[in-house]
Amino acid sequence: MSTALAGSRVLITGGTGSFGQTMVRRMLDRDVDEVRVLSRDEAKQDAMRRVVGDDRVRYYVGDVRDLDSVVGASRGMDHIFHAAALKQVPSCEFFPLEALRTNVIGSANVIEAAERKGVRSVVLLSTDKAVSPVNAMGMTKALMEKVAQAHARNNARSSTTVSCVRYGNVMYSRGSVIPLFIEQIKAGRAPTVTDPGMTRFLMSLDESVELVEHAFRHARPGDIFIRKAVACAIGDLAEAVCQLFDVPSKLDIIGVRHGEKQDETLASREELATADDFGDFFRVPIDARDLNYALYTSEGELREYPAEDFNSANAPRLDVPQIMDLLRTLPEIRAELALRDPVLAC
Repeated sequence: MSTALAGSRVLITGGTGSFGQTMVRRMLDRDVDEVRVLSRDEAKQDAMRRVVGDDRVRYYVGDVRDLDSVVGASRGMDHIFHAAALKQVPSCEFFPLEALRTNVIGSANVIEAAERKGVRSVVLLSTDKAVSPVNAMGMTKALMEKVAQAHARNNARSSTTVSCVRYGNVMYSRGSVIPLFIEQIKAGRAPTVTDPGMTRFLMSLDESVELVEHAFRHARPGDIFIRKAVACAIGDLAEAVCQLFDVPSKLDIIGVRHGEKQDETLASREELATADDFGDFFRVPIDARDLNYALYTSEGELREYPAEDFNSANAPRLDVPQIMDLLRTLPEIRAELALRDPVLAC
């Protein structure tokens, strides 16, 4: 990865977000010539500029909804990592057209800009909510994946490789539940839990970046890459945070929010039937057939389908002590514990 990226020029959309900032630092470690950050928020860009303090990073104010601004930011780039998105499930339920404009049209603009400017590879970030989606956020991310796959089918001679990665909850990312639990505990309140039995996948920011890097190394046009993540029950996660911070394990059950599923799915059984197993990762290839289905009716292989999807209910499940051990590996958790009591951080 470091050899492939050394000396290259990289664009990260949504680069001021949790993933984007982690990716920027990783790219700088890879000795790239330039990292461009495209986002809408100039205040966050200014704050990031002062914190990162590296003149290889350049900041572009723009919106992926606007093709011209993406084309301008893509000029001279070798690779694009597309992280800009509307990610909050409840807000997308209230404003589904906004989710469509950013997550689908915006992603199509990124692919179009990459084609126009001769970018070599584009990796788009998707989510487990795109599998059998029941909410607007998941539906728009599923469509984003379809846009990427359609590009591969319709542009077989393209010099731009477009692929996707799909993962579950990124621990301690902006807007995620763990920082919320800690904020509530620090305020003397009980953590709010939608449903204690609800399950979710867990992944660190570093693991999400490793998945993107894996896709960058191995992608063929239209591929979707999935990391085999562990899972936990939300009630157990809240319990683990309470125990880490040495507060009573009293939860405030608020009920399921708009558009939420009981369990999430990273790969459907249909996808698993054709997936390549990379050990820690799955690669789901596109169905590369064209629309001449008559050619395939009399010959071909029947697929064997797994009995189940790969979901957060049947994935390896962490108990409370294991979740506590995992949380202790997060720098943000260790910093919060040290502020509260240096002994707890050990």
